[in-house]
Amino acid sequence: MTVTTLSSRELNHDVSSAKKAAQSGPVIITDRGRPSHVLMTYEEFERLSGTRRSLTAALSMPGLSDIEFAPTRITIRPREVDLS
Repeated sequence: MTVTTLSSRELNHDVSSAKKAAQSGPVIITDRGRPSHVLMTYEEFERLSGTRRSLTAALSMPGLSDIEFAPTRITIRPREVDLS
C-alpha cells in the first residue's frame, strides 16, 4: 500500500491524479502542512467501516442449526494452596 500526501492546493489543481493515487493506497490531504483529510476508494471505505453484526444476528443465520456442536464438559477445580 502506497501512502500519498498532497496539499489541498495540489488536490484542487489535479483531482484526477489524486483519485488515481487512491487506487494504490490512501491519499493524505494537508491544510497548511497538517493532515486534514484522507481520500480513499469507496471499496476501501466499505472494508474499513463494514457493518458489524450483533451476536444475536450472527447466531440466527440460516443453516447455523445444522452445525453439530457438542463440546466436552470439563471440571475446574481450585488448586491446593500452601499457607505455611
